[in-house]
Amino acid sequence: MALDDIALFDPDPEWGHGRRIADYLEIPVSPHEERGFEDGEFKLRPLVGVRNKDVYVVQSLRGDAGRSVHDKLCRLLFLIGALKDASAGRVTAVTPYLAYARKDRRTKPRDPVTIRYLASLLEAVGTDRVVTVDVHNDAAFENAFRCPTEHLEARKLFVEHLAMLSGHDALSVVSPDVGGVKRVERMRESLAHAHGGDIGLAFMEKMRSGGVVSGDHLVGDVKDRTVVILDDLISTGTTMIRAAAACRAAGCRQVFAVATHGVFVGAAAEFVASPLFDRIVVTDTLPPFRLPQDLVSDRLTVLSTAPLLGEAIARIHGGGSISELLAD
Repeated sequence: MALDDIALFDPDPEWGHGRRIADYLEIPVSPHEERGFEDGEFKLRPLVGVRNKDVYVVQSLRGDAGRSVHDKLCRLLFLIGALKDASAGRVTAVTPYLAYARKDRRTKPRDPVTIRYLASLLEAVGTDRVVTVDVHNDAAFENAFRCPTEHLEARKLFVEHLAMLSGHDALSVVSPDVGGVKRVERMRESLAHAHGGDIGLAFMEKMRSGGVVSGDHLVGDVKDRTVVILDDLISTGTTMIRAAAACRAAGCRQVFAVATHGVFVGAAAEFVASPLFDRIVVTDTLPPFRLPQDLVSDRLTVLSTAPLLGEAIARIHGGGSISELLAD
């Protein structure tokens, strides 16, 4: 497929997500200028012509030690605006991790639905399409946007990796709460399709009140099985620890914690170091910069999403099928 009329920009080169996607596609990262001013303002502009080009801007909307999530959001918005003003044919925001995706409904009176406001900001600067990976609620994500969206799933990446970790052990996929049962069921089906055998399913009860999580009842069979506890993201790891402790008490053989986004805040280092887990597997939608490096090396597996995102970009550009990309 000819990709000559694609331009890919990476306003977050420190993490190198855009570069890894560009390497997969065998295209260069397009250069841009970012200039800061003494009063804290800044500007971004492309340093190559983009007239009539199919343009992709890769930016995970997460904060880090150098810039807040809002700094990165502003840079993404300003660069997309500049690209549209430079007559780009189409601009797609590729946001492997989408900030505020968890704030997708009102849970209290006068609560904001922040993902909808984020969608309005991206559309206001002329974003033609948004691509992301494993948002908290895919229906809420799609409903928040008026422009086309692509919701990718990292499930196939995990299926390939879990085959190496678990060998021929009997598996059970566990949701740490009832709300994730559909996600776990899709993983169970993918594992059964790829590797056959008996793949079990289980879930934990979970109640949250005033920020306190409770409930430790496990429903499903995990005895003498390798357990995969699956969630969309890991924040402090408290939910995963509850589920792992219940699975160990029920007689499982091994426990793997698997999540697309490793946010790792608060006491997450204690979670990663916990002997309850044999391995913790995440993807590179976020860098694990908040964790000690030795802990990352010893306990964490970070899978690359570059093939998934690169293939999605190639298919969007060429009019291919995203559904076929995600199918088992």
